[in-house]
Amino acid sequence: MFDRLTRSDIRKMEEEIEHRKLVVRPKALEDLKEARAQGDLSENFEYYAAKKFKNQNESRIRYLEKMIRTAIVIDDSSKEDEVGMNNTVTVEFADDGSTQSFKIVTTVRANSLGGLITPESPLGKALMGHKVGDVVHVVVSPEIEYDVRIMKLENTDDAADAIRSY
Repeated sequence: MFDRLTRSDIRKMEEEIEHRKLVVRPKALEDLKEARAQGDLSENFEYYAAKKFKNQNESRIRYLEKMIRTAIVIDDSSKEDEVGMNNTVTVEFADDGSTQSFKIVTTVRANSLGGLITPESPLGKALMGHKVGDVVHVVVSPEIEYDVRIMKLENTDDAADAIRSY
């Protein structure tokens, strides 16, 4: 997997694993036990639903543990006046003058439609290390290129962002 994660991402994943093991797992096992006690399992929808929920929870725990085990830990600090991890950047598109804000996040939290982009994305890569007022050239492909001007930079706390579920 080898996702690039910050210490904060790993901490959130560990918190989710703990919650799933200490809260969700016991409830899933109890639900499964109750459904099994209802008798004939061949036509017991509650049993199959409880079993599916238990398996999904265990799968999520394994996924998160593997993500942590194989992660490449990156530093999320940046200079105060330069675009870096966990910064929200407002840019103006040169072609039409429209503005939009994006937050630079790790791959595990990326959601381009929600304004969360990675440093590996074309726009994220172009913005990293630049300052307010800089005009940045973004190359998406040989046919698609555009310029943006950095209008505003905010150093934001990433505590409110959630790790997306798979």
